[in-house]
Amino acid sequence: MIKQHIKSSISVKETLLNSPDLITLISEIADTCVKAIQSGHKIILAGNGGSFADAQHISAEFTSRFLKERRSLASLALGCNNSAISAIGNDYGYEQAFARELSSIGNPGDVFIPISTSGNSPNILAAIEMAKERGLTTYGLTGKSGGKMATTCTCLHVPSDETPRIQECHILIGHIICAVVDETVAGS
Repeated sequence: MIKQHIKSSISVKETLLNSPDLITLISEIADTCVKAIQSGHKIILAGNGGSFADAQHISAEFTSRFLKERRSLASLALGCNNSAISAIGNDYGYEQAFARELSSIGNPGDVFIPISTSGNSPNILAAIEMAKERGLTTYGLTGKSGGKMATTCTCLHVPSDETPRIQECHILIGHIICAVVDETVAGS
C-alpha cells in the first residue's frame, strides 16, 4: 500500500512534468508574482482545510524565506484572523468569509491565488468574484475538473481527481513559484 501511494504521487507529478501547457502556466503565475512583488504589491492566498494549510504554508515561504536569504515579501493567507472569520461568518455567512476580508485588503496589482481541490467551495468562489471587483490578478489551483472555479478565473488543473494527489501537487507548484520569486528578488 505504501509503495502504491508513492507510485500514484509520482504518476501525477510525471503527468504534470510532461504537460507543456501546465509548465507554461506555472511559469506565468510565478512571473506575475515576481512583477507584483517588484512593484510593491502582495500575494494573497486562500483555501479550506488542507488547502487552507497550503495557503498559509506558501504565504509563509514569501514572508519568511524559501531557499535564499532575502527581504520579507508581502503575502498573506485569508482566514488567519479567527475573530474576523467568526464575525464575518456570523454577520454575513461563512460563504463571505474570504470575500469580505479580501474586500478590505486586496488592491489592483495584487495577485490572488485561491486553492480548492474540487473548485466548488462557495467561499472561494465568492472571493474570486471579489478579486475581480477589486482588480486583482487571479490564478486558481484546483484539480482535474476544476469545478465551478474553472469558469471564474485562470486555473491550473492538477491532472488528478484524488484530493491527496492534488494537494501534493499544489504544494509542489507553490514551492516552484516561491523558488522563481526567490531567484529573481533575492538580491533586491
